[in-house]
Amino acid sequence: MGEANSIGIKQTKRPLVLASVMLAMFMGAIEATIVSTAMPAIVADLGGFTLFSWVFSAYLLMNSVTVLIYGKLSDLFGRKPVLTVGIIFFLIGSILCGFATSMKMLIIFRLIQGFGAGAVTPIATTIVGDIYTAEERAKIQGYLSSVWGISAITGPAVGGLVVQYASWKYVFWINVPIGLLALAGLWLFLHEDVKKKKHKIDYPGAFLLTITISSFMFVLVEGGRNWPWGSWQLNALIALAIVALVAFVIQEGRAAEPMMPFSIWKERAIFIANITSLTTGIMLIGISSFLPTFVQGVMEQTPIIAGFTLTAMSIGWPIASTLSGRMLVTIGYRKTSIIGGVFLIFGSLVFVTMQASSGPLWAAAGSFLVGVGMGLTSTAFIVSIQSTVGWEQRGIATAANMFMRNLGNTIGAALLGGILNNRLNHYLAEKSPSLKADDANLLLKTDERDNLLDSVRSVLQDGLTISLHSVYYVVLTIAIVSMLLIFFIPKKDQSSI
Repeated sequence: MGEANSIGIKQTKRPLVLASVMLAMFMGAIEATIVSTAMPAIVADLGGFTLFSWVFSAYLLMNSVTVLIYGKLSDLFGRKPVLTVGIIFFLIGSILCGFATSMKMLIIFRLIQGFGAGAVTPIATTIVGDIYTAEERAKIQGYLSSVWGISAITGPAVGGLVVQYASWKYVFWINVPIGLLALAGLWLFLHEDVKKKKHKIDYPGAFLLTITISSFMFVLVEGGRNWPWGSWQLNALIALAIVALVAFVIQEGRAAEPMMPFSIWKERAIFIANITSLTTGIMLIGISSFLPTFVQGVMEQTPIIAGFTLTAMSIGWPIASTLSGRMLVTIGYRKTSIIGGVFLIFGSLVFVTMQASSGPLWAAAGSFLVGVGMGLTSTAFIVSIQSTVGWEQRGIATAANMFMRNLGNTIGAALLGGILNNRLNHYLAEKSPSLKADDANLLLKTDERDNLLDSVRSVLQDGLTISLHSVYYVVLTIAIVSMLLIFFIPKKDQSSI
């Protein structure tokens, strides 16, 4: 416990801090499940089906950009003040999202929400790494993952009920009391002993990272849709992204306190864990963003049923995460990750073979298998990374892994959203030129769907089915790539469990 003592563990009330951290993580977890459940209703109300992916991309963009910045700042100034700032911005964004009157306004407010979200999960996870020993972390990670199970049950249920009987606006406002309770617990029970010294914050690195990710995301979202591939706009953005990325790498090499210390990537286990987190992040967003749309629009189920198909993923995740903590001790980091990779592939195969007649239980089965795969791999990655570095780098090392998964989410939301829109537009242009991708809105409200001509409804549902299958084939490919990457993990890993 020597390392943990250096941050004031004698004054810190660990069970109450853990409860506060779990509340903060629950706020982020329930946001993911509840918003995915509400998205069909939001699109049906505000319109703009083609902007569907931007609601996720905007949030994930700011989340991805800020996660490294928050992680570094927490190493410099302590976890508590940085997490506090993140929660406050998250709550402000949540309140504003509920007042959105157009899809574009919602996207702007999601940027604010994402700006705060970048601090929540990585800093909360880092606090646990600080106050518990390496031996305790594997068990505590199971507790943290139980947050996803609780949010899995309450999120879709509450989201479905709110959408069906009240207004989707409340799915954003539910975060406010949770966030305030988490803040109160942190300030009352967490006591840090941060060494006061003058720091040089890497502002150029943060700026260049923002430019790089933003440019790449615009290319993925708008390429082939509003801007043709090969157009000067896309070429200019690609060039900007590459130049900014090169400049970022150079800046990080010479910065006194770099935003991303590349030295931590020299550990092979950390490098593979981070790259695999990128690919699994693409998978995760592809399923959580578009599964409710398939279940509601194609299977013609209610928002509550659509939400519970996602619930299965978040139930599988904490169960597997708890098992992962024990498996790390008995069979090791590499074998645990390989088993997780197998589950990711099986789950993806379920989605590839899913049809309208398959029913919601089939969709839920795929979600559960992917959840098990994510629980086994992500827990192994985090415990290993936190055990490899000391306190002064634990914040940025944890954030780097979260950053890679968030970057995968960002790439996935943009890339898979672009594939969905392009494939749907192409199909409708062939079968019924009078219909556009935005007309898929009509499938997401029961009364509007029932008023459609059978021929129109059939074309829209067939188009949505084919388009979403294109998305799921990409998800399966990414699952296979993830599995191949896991095999590169050293057989004798330095997990220090």
